[in-house]
Amino acid sequence: MIVVLGGSGYVGSSIVNLLSSQGQDVRVLSRKDCNYYDPASLGEAVGNASFLINAAGYTGRPNVDACEQHKHECLMGNAVLPGVVKEVCESKKLPWVQISSGCIYTGTREDGSGFTESDPPNFSFRYDNCSFYSGTKALGEEVLADAEQCYVLRLRIPFENLDNPRNYLTKLLRYQRLLRATNSLTFLDEFAKSCLYCAESRPEPGIYNVTNTGCVTTDEVVERLKSHGITDKEFEFFDSEEEFMQKAAIAPRSNCVMNNEKAIAAGFPLSYVHDALDLAMSNWISEETSATK
Repeated sequence: MIVVLGGSGYVGSSIVNLLSSQGQDVRVLSRKDCNYYDPASLGEAVGNASFLINAAGYTGRPNVDACEQHKHECLMGNAVLPGVVKEVCESKKLPWVQISSGCIYTGTREDGSGFTESDPPNFSFRYDNCSFYSGTKALGEEVLADAEQCYVLRLRIPFENLDNPRNYLTKLLRYQRLLRATNSLTFLDEFAKSCLYCAESRPEPGIYNVTNTGCVTTDEVVERLKSHGITDKEFEFFDSEEEFMQKAAIAPRSNCVMNNEKAIAAGFPLSYVHDALDLAMSNWISEETSATK
């Protein structure tokens, strides 16, 4: 049995849907089922599971700016909870996935290449430049530095083919003005498959950048949205990151490039980012279409 914490969230529900479609015995544990922060309560609820996926955390809605106003919830969900789950899983000798984030980085390495799993975070509380959200996600990884049988899977700007407020593509469509940036992205379908891959194939435990190969600019993504006929909107852009911060944001934003070679070498099912974007857009399900089904 695979236990999923946070299975009703955006990423968690995608994982649960995939596991169920593949005939996996899956159990979703919500905060109503047990006390996430009490090892005894959580351990009893986990029972005799064979694998655990922790998709619970605090991201803020509609975006990370909300974390600046809800720091207690953010710290507990992203930094404290991973330590509790670690304690429970190690007491049961249970392999597990912790969903982390590439938002603990900003920019690229000095040579212009993507950050690897061995690069220390440069967008964290150890630097005076990060959002509270990114700081707590970096702390969560520090808590798991010596974790056993743990897969720390770093997600980065998730997107899919379904119109959803949490979907990066939907956000681009709905924002009035956009920030020009270069980023790595993660196709949510392939991230869910990567979680299942860890449960079934058990690659070497450790940290993995679960992002699609390559990176994209904001301009490239919006041009693809147009070419696939999803929108004919004339997008407006901020003149600079400074203007974006002055007019549209509270917390600093992470824009970064990740290196996924370790995950690819381990067999994770990750495609090239442009191919993944085209696949999602060619099968786009708008909010109106979804509502009529």
